[in-house]
Amino acid sequence: MSTVALMWEARSVPGRANELLEWARSQVLAQDPLRREVFSAPQDRVLVITWWRTSEGVGAELPELPEPAADLITRAVHRWRFESVEVAEPGGS
Repeated sequence: MSTVALMWEARSVPGRANELLEWARSQVLAQDPLRREVFSAPQDRVLVITWWRTSEGVGAELPELPEPAADLITRAVHRWRFESVEVAEPGGS
């Protein structure tokens, strides 16, 4: 088994960052991930990272956030998949 992180990043039209953030926070996935974090950033960007356990690695079929309405974003959503190779615990050496 491995842990896969799916990253979803979108940029809202100017002045609608809070609306995009709330849209992303309200999205329900077909399955619950191990963990889900939502971030905001300068330039009206929103990032969502979900973590999954799978035996299929980054090629696994996993639920992803959809594209928001076209009038809410300035470009297509960017998506990345990463497979964990090491976990460092706080205070570890």
